[in-house]
Amino acid sequence: MGFLDLFKAPDINQGIREYRETQNAVLLDVRTPQEYQEGYIPNSKNIPLQLLENISTIAEDKNTPLFIYCHSGVRSQQAVAVLQHMGYTKVKDIGVIIDYSGKVEKR
Repeated sequence: MGFLDLFKAPDINQGIREYRETQNAVLLDVRTPQEYQEGYIPNSKNIPLQLLENISTIAEDKNTPLFIYCHSGVRSQQAVAVLQHMGYTKVKDIGVIIDYSGKVEKR
């Protein structure tokens, strides 16, 4: 790994593949409800960053694998830190939806 690799954003498409291969994993979108309704990755759950204290409604077990994405990468990074502070042990920032090449659903 080179120095510049430290600044490389996660590959959301690779993250989605890992999510699909991980048993009992949750795909978590931490954008606002309005952003989520405008387009989201199928099977993702929406809990905005400001409401992460409600995570137990979808992941009561703190060993649940959580794969997190947002719009630009800032909120997903913050969400990882918050969830780890809450005691969640398997938390991964998988990147940004704008780089996602798969199907997106709308409400």
